[in-house]
Amino acid sequence: MRPARFQEFTVKALAEAPYIRTVEPVNEPGERPHGLEITFTNGAQLQVGITYARADGEKFEDADGTPVAESPVEGEPPAAVPWPELPSTGRREPRDLEPYLVSALVNSGNAEIASVYGYSDREAPAKYPGAGVRFHNGSRIFMFFE
Repeated sequence: MRPARFQEFTVKALAEAPYIRTVEPVNEPGERPHGLEITFTNGAQLQVGITYARADGEKFEDADGTPVAESPVEGEPPAAVPWPELPSTGRREPRDLEPYLVSALVNSGNAEIASVYGYSDREAPAKYPGAGVRFHNGSRIFMFFE
């Protein structure tokens, strides 16, 4: 799932998820062409940048510059998971919101998604919070929290 379509999908999926007040797409050519601004019901706000790694052999354009259509691949979506609790008071760090965003994407039931993980859950946790999505076609989305 390419970034523009992933952004559209995520806006809809998060709008249907509990604990989300608003989710807006962000498109800033050059600096952040794809992203999200999310406001949670507990008042927390999160800005998310979206980047993409192509599947092996995937092309966006032919040699003559003609755009190549996306070819979605469906499979078994990840099994639903329980929704984590959101902190209701006190300071909320982006890392505190990572499990919720992962759960929202997993629980969307999207058949193109093979797996979703939080950067904090990896064998070697990342210094900064975020989430990754692996698709059945081999492409990946990286969501970094700003």
